[in-house]
Amino acid sequence: MSQVVLITGASGNLGRAVAAAFEGQGASLALLGHGATPSADGAAPGPLRVAADLRDAAGVQAAVDEVVRRLGRIDVLCNLAGGFRMGEAVHETSDATWDFLLDLNARSIVHTARAVVPHMLAAGRGCIVNVGAAGAAKGGATMGAYAASKSAVARLTESMSAELRERGIRVNCVLPTIIDTPENRAAMPQADPARWVAPADLANVIAFLASDAARAVHGASLPVSGLS
Repeated sequence: MSQVVLITGASGNLGRAVAAAFEGQGASLALLGHGATPSADGAAPGPLRVAADLRDAAGVQAAVDEVVRRLGRIDVLCNLAGGFRMGEAVHETSDATWDFLLDLNARSIVHTARAVVPHMLAAGRGCIVNVGAAGAAKGGATMGAYAASKSAVARLTESMSAELRERGIRVNCVLPTIIDTPENRAAMPQADPARWVAPADLANVIAFLASDAARAVHGASLPVSGLS
């Protein structure tokens, strides 16, 4: 039986790579994103697209309910949505910077967990893979809000694993270094992208964590560092 995989942030570079990796395994895909054009009932076969702002709990719940109505279940949740922004010194951090990064990187995971986990519990099985950041292992100047938000991803992963592993649900996260995207190449023209993490390579790690081959892995924060 093929997996039903829900992917947030599916329109981004990593999202497209993860979707391709699961599609290559024959999975049925639900792609959830802000501003996505929803798939109509009776649409041609292919990924189901559902629109939702991950910062809006009610909207996420409605989107997940739509996925379950259309596809019957959710076997795998890939929380890829997130973002990076340099901020201010901690003592100068604005509410806008703090709220933006915590909402985007951490609150979004709470919202998807709240909507998806009850369906997995009812099924007695499931897998969740979150995306943290290797760079959040240590705070840096003007990066306090970002480091806090991505550090929260690892702690949420560990807590969810402790809560859910005895109930058939595995929860893990990946900690990539810089991902090789056109945006990162433009922002760092002097860097060597060959040392970064290719989206397809990170997607393969995520697909592995969602597979039966990783059934003994629980609560892990797995570094994915490329050559850097």
